[in-house]
Amino acid sequence: MRRWLLVLAIVLPVIEIWGIVRIGAWLGGWTALLLVLLTAALGAYMMRREGLRVLASARAEMEQGRMPGLALLDGVCVLAGGALLLLPGFLTDLLGLVLLLPPTRAYCRGLLLGWLEARLRSGQITIRRR
Repeated sequence: MRRWLLVLAIVLPVIEIWGIVRIGAWLGGWTALLLVLLTAALGAYMMRREGLRVLASARAEMEQGRMPGLALLDGVCVLAGGALLLLPGFLTDLLGLVLLLPPTRAYCRGLLLGWLEARLRSGQITIRRR
């Protein structure tokens, strides 16, 4: 896992810089900079809007006496998506939008749930009660 994070920390900035340079050559440097700034602002707005929506959903489930499991996973997706949109670059912006938009977020939530279930079944994640 740590190796993947190290590779990601090295490769992702290189891809992002390359993408910004290519978009800048295609549209112009100021336009590329403006797009990067606009996506950061859009990310902050969408993270707030979708985060409040997820929070309301979790609150409603808890008021009905249910554990808000899917709402918590939605919250993780919204947080990650907003953080990706705040990072400069077009690849992270695309990934951030995928995590923030409700239809694609549901798909990502399913992938995350499957990954968590596999880890729980294999014993890599354990849950302890107090």
